Amino acid sequence: MYPDHPHGVPAQRAVEVHQPTPIAPAAVTPAPLVPVQPGAVPAVASVVLPDGRVVTGYAVEPTRAEPVAAKPPVSRAAVNVALGGVGFLAVCGGLILLTSFIAALTAFVTQLITLAAVCFGGWIAAQIFGASGHQGGTTVNIRKAMFKRNHFHS
Repeated sequence: MYPDHPHGVPAQRAVEVHQPTPIAPAAVTPAPLVPVQPGAVPAVASVVLPDGRVVTGYAVEPTRAEPVAAKPPVSRAAVNVALGGVGFLAVCGGLILLTSFIAALTAFVTQLITLAAVCFGGWIAAQIFGASGHQGGTTVNIRKAMFKRNHFHS
C-alpha cells in the first residue's frame, strides 16, 4: 500500500533520464621508437572508427599453422598388430614342430627301453633255463632238511 494514494495505487512520478558523461581522451604520448632492420619494416594500417577517430597501427600477419604431414594409407598401429600376428603364428608353428619332435623322441626312447628289456630278459631266461645241464658250482640238497617249529635244521 502506498500512503500517498487513497486506494493504494502508486502516484505517477516524473521520469528522470541520465545521460552518460563523455570521458575526455587522455593526452597521447608518442610510442618509443624501436630499431627495425631496413628490409623488415611492417606495413602501417589505419582504421576509421564509427565516431570519426582514426586508429593507426602495424598490420599483424595471422600465424600460419604448420603443414600437417600426410598420413600413410595404413596406420602404424595396424601394421604393428599385423606384424605381431605374423610373429605369433611363426612362434606357434615352431612350438607345434617342437612338440611333435619331443613326442617322437619320447616314443623312440620308450621303444629303445622296451627293446633293451626284452633282450636282457631273453638273455636272463637263456641263462636260467639253459639245456646244457649243470656247469659247476655248489649243489645243495635240501630234501633231507627238517622243519621244526619254524626253525631250519640240516
